[in-house]
Amino acid sequence: MFEDSVRAVGSVEERGVSALHVLELAMDYASDAKSYLGKEDFYTAFSCISYAHGLLDALKELKDKK
Repeated sequence: MFEDSVRAVGSVEERGVSALHVLELAMDYASDAKSYLGKEDFYTAFSCISYAHGLLDALKELKDKK
């Protein structure tokens, strides 16, 4: 599901360094979520993946505004 959202964002390179940074943050939060899930810290894992999806949603929204 997360990977589908990343694909929906599309290419961010032409949108500048800020968009690329936001995508990197989303990927970092997704990685953190997997780590916390492995530690069975489900609340923190859910918070991390929710934040990651929120960042991707923001990128998708900005893409649609172009």
